[in-house]
Amino acid sequence: MKKTILYLGLTCLLAGCGGTEQQSPDSEQKPSASNDTASCQTGHLPVNGIKMYYQIHGSGKPVVLIHGGGSTIETTFGRVIPLLARHRKVIAVELQAHGRTSDRDADESFEQDADDVAVLLKKLGIGKADFFGFSNGGTTTLQIAIRHPEIVDKIVLGSALAKRSGVPAEFWGFIRQAKLANMPQELKDAYLSVNADTAGLRRMHDKDAKRVVNFKDIPDAQLRSINAPAMIIIAGNDVIIPEHALQMQRQIRRAQLAIIPGLHGEYIGEITTMKLRSHQVNFVLPMIEHFLDGKN
Repeated sequence: MKKTILYLGLTCLLAGCGGTEQQSPDSEQKPSASNDTASCQTGHLPVNGIKMYYQIHGSGKPVVLIHGGGSTIETTFGRVIPLLARHRKVIAVELQAHGRTSDRDADESFEQDADDVAVLLKKLGIGKADFFGFSNGGTTTLQIAIRHPEIVDKIVLGSALAKRSGVPAEFWGFIRQAKLANMPQELKDAYLSVNADTAGLRRMHDKDAKRVVNFKDIPDAQLRSINAPAMIIIAGNDVIIPEHALQMQRQIRRAQLAIIPGLHGEYIGEITTMKLRSHQVNFVLPMIEHFLDGKN
């Protein structure tokens, strides 16, 4: 069981709308819209040398969703997007080499992902937003709050890693053995359903793994510099240990912490946990919405 939890965490640390249509990430696709309330806008924009894919659902105050490693928008947030979009403008993105976003001839970094998101939002005319990042996306959200505080209102950090000590010690030996063959089939299928490039799937996996293997602690001073109200969420059996989440909650001055029963990603219905048929999202999402809508 412990190995299962570790690999679920590994695949999300590295590893609605949108459907399964194949799209070229290098195409100059224009955003599309429809009068159908279940529809969304989709498109690519040139951002720092890549073609970055995004979706826009709903209307209202913007909240930006940042997926986990090895994932697409749908695999991380497929269950929560329709719920958030009832009252919010939901802007979901795919990061470098993931899903429908193209790659660049450079390693991935959380700092680069943060800069990419900031440029994309500027091109979309979004001046300030809330951010909800899961796993790798949570670490990217930390970097957005550190590097681009002017665009940040509130942040939700789902199973985010800030320190190497934030996961069990055996995680680091386990991750050095990461292989594409061991990546959950749900994530591989989801990538290939929107981008048929099998070589791209391998590049994404290998770059995600390399980034996590080489992960460096976010300095305490940078964490303490975050002034945005923050909600930190982990699962009871998460790859992120409770002590790490508590440490972050103490360092980010306006942070609160929730620990939800279940596995890494189960509280938002991440695709590798769907087989569990759990319903945590039904009470976790209202809690997130209350945090985002309330005065903090």
